[in-house]
Amino acid sequence: MQPASSGRAAQWERPGGRASVSAVARRDFRFWFVLCGACTAVECQASAESPFSRRSTGENGGAPGIVLPPGGAGAGNAPSTAPHAILSVDPAHGPFTGGTRVLVRGNGFASSARVWFGENEVPESDRLAIDPHRIQVTVPPGTAGLVDVIAQNGDDASTRVVLPAGYLYDPIVAEPASGPTAGGTEIVVRGQDTAWDEETRVTIDREPCEIVEVRDPTELVCRTPPGTPGAKAIRVTTGDGETVEVLDAFIYGDSDNGFRGGLSGGALSGELRVIVLNDITGDAVPGATVIVGADAEAVERTNAQGVAVVNGEAIGKTATVTVARRCFQPITFVDVPVDTVTVYLDPILSPDCFSGEGEIPSSGGRVTSISTISGELVWRGRQEFSRDGWTNVPLPLTETERHVAYVLRLASDPTAQLRLPTTSVTPDSSGTRGFSFFMTAPPGNYTLYALAGLEDRSVSPPAFTAYAMGLVRGVALPSKASVEDVFIDVDVPLDHALELEVAGPTQTKRGPDQIEATLAVRIGNEGYALLPNGRRSARLQAKQTLEFVGIPPLINSLSRQSYVIGARAVTGSAGVPRSVVALVGATNTNAPVELGPFLEVPVLETPARNTAWNGRDLVVGAAGAGPDPDLTLIDVAGLGGVQNWRIVAPGAPDAIRLPDLGAVDPSLAWPRGAQTFRVVRAQIAGFDYGELVYRHLGPAGWHAYAEDAFFATY
Repeated sequence: MQPASSGRAAQWERPGGRASVSAVARRDFRFWFVLCGACTAVECQASAESPFSRRSTGENGGAPGIVLPPGGAGAGNAPSTAPHAILSVDPAHGPFTGGTRVLVRGNGFASSARVWFGENEVPESDRLAIDPHRIQVTVPPGTAGLVDVIAQNGDDASTRVVLPAGYLYDPIVAEPASGPTAGGTEIVVRGQDTAWDEETRVTIDREPCEIVEVRDPTELVCRTPPGTPGAKAIRVTTGDGETVEVLDAFIYGDSDNGFRGGLSGGALSGELRVIVLNDITGDAVPGATVIVGADAEAVERTNAQGVAVVNGEAIGKTATVTVARRCFQPITFVDVPVDTVTVYLDPILSPDCFSGEGEIPSSGGRVTSISTISGELVWRGRQEFSRDGWTNVPLPLTETERHVAYVLRLASDPTAQLRLPTTSVTPDSSGTRGFSFFMTAPPGNYTLYALAGLEDRSVSPPAFTAYAMGLVRGVALPSKASVEDVFIDVDVPLDHALELEVAGPTQTKRGPDQIEATLAVRIGNEGYALLPNGRRSARLQAKQTLEFVGIPPLINSLSRQSYVIGARAVTGSAGVPRSVVALVGATNTNAPVELGPFLEVPVLETPARNTAWNGRDLVVGAAGAGPDPDLTLIDVAGLGGVQNWRIVAPGAPDAIRLPDLGAVDPSLAWPRGAQTFRVVRAQIAGFDYGELVYRHLGPAGWHAYAEDAFFATY
């Protein structure tokens, strides 16, 4: 294969036709990536005859630079009749960090089939031979560029086949690789053999991704712009004009992963930049009041772009920043140490705010983009490629019991309650190799897991006992698309037990009086697999042991994962005061896991319980001695919860003084009457207050927290 022309971007000839390929040279290394126009990961495929092609034209017809296989689409070319062959890899590209689920199609595959991407063999736990023509694998990490894809049945070298340049490792990867359409997600962009600096620029779908930090020549952080649902290209351009672009590298969806907003930039030194956005729409909020200092030493209002810049003596090494606007909930960040604050204001859902004066525009609601995933649950049978099922689940003992399985997405919170979906898989489900499932989801990158067991719906509530599970990673779901042939190998029995030793927090007169423990399986950085037997509860004691029975060993599709165990000391039925202990990890069940110490329950000293509040001063303590928090969060609710003022402070502040909103602008005055104070003390692993994001303001971002509620009158 020879280049048709020289230069930074070149056209490369391929046997059987030409594909448009851009090559970017850096330090004697070439990154190759296919310009597939609007095609997504599930639309592009590689084959032996034409290594890169588009499967279908999609909604907008064919795109420039796309060359179909010889004979054209639908020409009826017969598949290869060779007894052993790799015909295609779908999708044909993915990040150099690996983790993409692909389907290798060909001939002559045995259940013992092995697969290599270049020199890297796919571990046995990450591959599943479906039938003689399909192998599902999770791509291992590799070096950016094109690699051969190799398959071989066991140790039989005579069956070894190669698809030359069958897979492309993308030269850049974004983490997280999906985020809300409102934008504002802070993503880490990583490259291989790159030389990024302060002049480097990033775009997503041709819109600027604001650079937050360049960490080193191969890693930077940027804030995503608003976008439309679906998979989008990320382009990185250096100061000298070298460009690397990867298609469908970031997926806009309708969910919020919390990696947005907060504090960023360099150390505060004379100038503070505040960006104010609408939490629902992501649009700029003009006319918002930015107050610096407890006594409003500096006041500015945001411009049409939602930006306010504050200069002057009010800006010291740290600054307390309050942002408020009529018909939005105010927020205060105490002792901000950096020069940029990005705020997402929650609209107040009150009829007074839809008065036609322009505070909050009326809307017909958000149009949700839904895609579908379908596939089969597979049990490895006694005979090769046989359709056996429920082999690791016992037979029903009564007429009302039945075999059933559920397919779920990972949870973002390991302490959340497991809720089974309404659709299930049974032995009556259709399928070729296994038993079919179908689900809908917003666009995004997913790991799916299945729970299989016995269910009895003759009792109330219905009883489901899980005996086995399986998992598949790297399912990329574009907007308004269907991903098919996703196979989940149900290969892990739920037959282990783990003991948890817990030392509880100090009990006050109001509680806590119960201990609730949870166990989930952490799947990389993608989320948590919740388990039916992952919750235990008991009366709170100074020290006690709880046992989880029916949890999975970390084998097969759960290899290289870990358990995450946490506990909550609560009052009554999960009420306050409560303390949630730091989540701890474990990789085996051979020895008890010790959990603790708990964060002590917060105490609001000013205002004291059921007294008058002056609207400005807050003092928070703790019920007993214990570890210090990384973050203190106070939510003040007025008008029966219609209005909420959030105060965020680093560590355990001695006292907090707030500005008088009404003195700055009468339209911002905090409402008089009964007030409810929710006080939280939180610990966050590896936390730096100067890098706070909105995820750190909720349980999904906390490793431990304690909270209580208090009441006063203003």
